[in-house]
Amino acid sequence: MLFDRRLATILPATALAGLLAAAGIALSAPAETLAPPDAFVAIADPAQRSAAYFGELSKVLTHPRCTNCHPATDRPRQGNSARLHQPPVTRGADGFGTASLRCGTCHHGANYEPAGVPGHPEWHLAPAEMAWEGKSPAEICIQIKDPSRNGGRSLADLVAHIGDDTLVGWAWHPGGARVPAPGSQQEAKALVKAWVESGAACPQ
Repeated sequence: MLFDRRLATILPATALAGLLAAAGIALSAPAETLAPPDAFVAIADPAQRSAAYFGELSKVLTHPRCTNCHPATDRPRQGNSARLHQPPVTRGADGFGTASLRCGTCHHGANYEPAGVPGHPEWHLAPAEMAWEGKSPAEICIQIKDPSRNGGRSLADLVAHIGDDTLVGWAWHPGGARVPAPGSQQEAKALVKAWVESGAACPQ
């Protein structure tokens, strides 16, 4: 740690990043931020660089703002601690809840801050085959590239889904006491675009 601090005071940040990358040390911004694609430019091997892009993006994909709606079971989770949803609702056939209790019964077009209820016009759970909760970045990477487990999306579709979808975008502006996903939606889009364009390699 002392060595790291001294080195950081001697070298500019970009030079330090290059040395770390050349040494094979994974680059990553602090947990609440996202490093831009150019932070990984010193990783010479294209596959390693591509995997590094996804590793950084996985800070979003494994965050409660995402995994709460990509749960391992048919029951969503909620809050920063990813506790089981109360009341005890389930996914239903279409992801919008059961016939007797639809997501839209409580979740309306926007957050209802007096009650702390999040909202969006399309509020729903991801399909069961898109469950990410409890999975490693490598497992999510393999899954997200598979159209049978990513909602039928191509790699180009993934860039638009993560980078432009407004329901996905809610994760960066969740309101209340909810901790937002790391970085911004546009920063996440830049990472997934760089990942796709570099071959969509997965971390080990």
